[in-house]
Amino acid sequence: MRRFLRSTFVVVTAALALTATGAAHAGSPEDAGSPSAAPDCVTFSADWRYTFVTNGCSETHTLKVVYRDGTDVPARVAPPGAVITFPGYGTTGNEVLGVVLCEEGDGS
Repeated sequence: MRRFLRSTFVVVTAALALTATGAAHAGSPEDAGSPSAAPDCVTFSADWRYTFVTNGCSETHTLKVVYRDGTDVPARVAPPGAVITFPGYGTTGNEVLGVVLCEEGDGS
C-alpha cells in the first residue's frame, strides 16, 4: 500500500508540475505583449495547403495565423468581408492553432 501511495504521489506531482509549467508558459507571451486572439467574427478554415481567414467583422483587422510548430508568417490586412489566404499546415504534422490580431504595420 505504501509503495502504491508513493508512486501515485510521484505521478500526480509530476503531472501537476507539467500542467503548471504549461500554464505559466502559455500565459507568458500575453504578458510580453504578444498579439491577442482575433474576435469571434474572424473565422478560418485550414487544410494541408492553404488556410483561409474570413473577416466577418464590420471593421478592418490586421491578422496572422498561429501554427503549432511556431512557423512565422507575415501579418495581412483584412478589410470587412475579405477572405485572405495563408499557408496551410503542410504534410509534416503541423497544425493551425488559430488567428491573432497584429499591430498596424506589424509585418511579422
